[in-house]
Amino acid sequence: MSEKTGLSRRGLLGLAGAGVVGAGAGFAVDRFALPAVTGGAPGSSANYPFYGEHQAGVTTAAQDRLHFASYDVSDISRTELVGLLKDWTSAAARMTAGKAVGGGAVGGSYDAPPDDTGEALDLPPAGLTITFGLGPTLFDGRFGLATKRPDALIDLPHFPGDALIDELVGGDLCIQACSDDPQVAVHAIRNLSRIAFGRASIRWSQLGFGRTSSTTRSQVTPRNLFGFKDGTANVKAEDTTQVNEHVWVPKGDSAAWMTGGSYLVSRKIRMTIETWDRTALREQERVTGRDKGEGAPLSGGSEFTEPDFGKKDDGGLPAIDPAAHVRLAHPKQNDGAVLLRRGYNFVDGNDDLGRLSAGLFFICFQRDPREQFVPIQQRLARNDAMNEYLRHIGSGIFAVPPGAVDGSYVGAELFGD
Repeated sequence: MSEKTGLSRRGLLGLAGAGVVGAGAGFAVDRFALPAVTGGAPGSSANYPFYGEHQAGVTTAAQDRLHFASYDVSDISRTELVGLLKDWTSAAARMTAGKAVGGGAVGGSYDAPPDDTGEALDLPPAGLTITFGLGPTLFDGRFGLATKRPDALIDLPHFPGDALIDELVGGDLCIQACSDDPQVAVHAIRNLSRIAFGRASIRWSQLGFGRTSSTTRSQVTPRNLFGFKDGTANVKAEDTTQVNEHVWVPKGDSAAWMTGGSYLVSRKIRMTIETWDRTALREQERVTGRDKGEGAPLSGGSEFTEPDFGKKDDGGLPAIDPAAHVRLAHPKQNDGAVLLRRGYNFVDGNDDLGRLSAGLFFICFQRDPREQFVPIQQRLARNDAMNEYLRHIGSGIFAVPPGAVDGSYVGAELFGD
């Protein structure tokens, strides 16, 4: 069975014993850039091949649902870690093709747990992408990888205003599962966690809905939980020059094994919804720097009009406030640095005071966090008027290796395979 499914014996033992685990140059528009079918509604048959030059789930048309998980690796050997990555790769390739893991949910022995949990039976692929990342702590010496840690895989600094919760920070490995059907995304993380049993366990995870960015020109700009259009100026997959310059790691730029990869930064940002909801529309727009209806910059025009930061209003003041989010996040204010954003809304119920525990699960991809995310976030953390309504409570940074070829596995270059 292990030869047929591509799973190691250890991986199958994990399936049998585990319970359900916790809540470049020449790049062209390809399968990562545009949806396999238009629409991308829940239950769609959109399909993105797992194997390729780059991992899917970066420039792929952003799906509507997310299940993101960070993992701590157990006290295992380097060989066992490689085995886990091989098993994950094999299972991910099957699930993104709409197939069951291993022998499936009903095709095995009645006297053993099924290889697949079964909640995605009869469901189409629904645009599922599975993206793997490696955290800084994986390079701490346990697996002989200390000298292979890329310089760009930094420990993120403490930003002004951070209120990080230790249990929501970091991780040795991460998996981003995106789909147009929430059950398909959850199925992916659930089954990959079962496969990891005894080798890695979830450190923290996050469900997301309602993408807050567009990654292709075929998608309309979505709205975040503040009711404003979000991601108007995001990098689009069709902008191949920008993608090559700002998203993918080129040859010679970092550790050789990261060529064709990218770096993922996640931030769990709680919004003080109730305070925002009692704020006047004029103030909401001043803080954002765009009007709430059209999404146009307050300097005038329509949604996609370039902001004019030198324009004055009738009173002689800047039309776009110096502390407005759109001004501080704009590439013109950050030496041309841009990010490819793939964030999602979240609602985790309510807190002890009856307030919504809700906000933005921010995800971005970039060539080098030292030159992109960090300086942008430092500027925002110090000066953004929106900080009055936000609290950063979770954080992670991960190296996203290049894509795998059929017969190999994600991260093979790191291990010299």
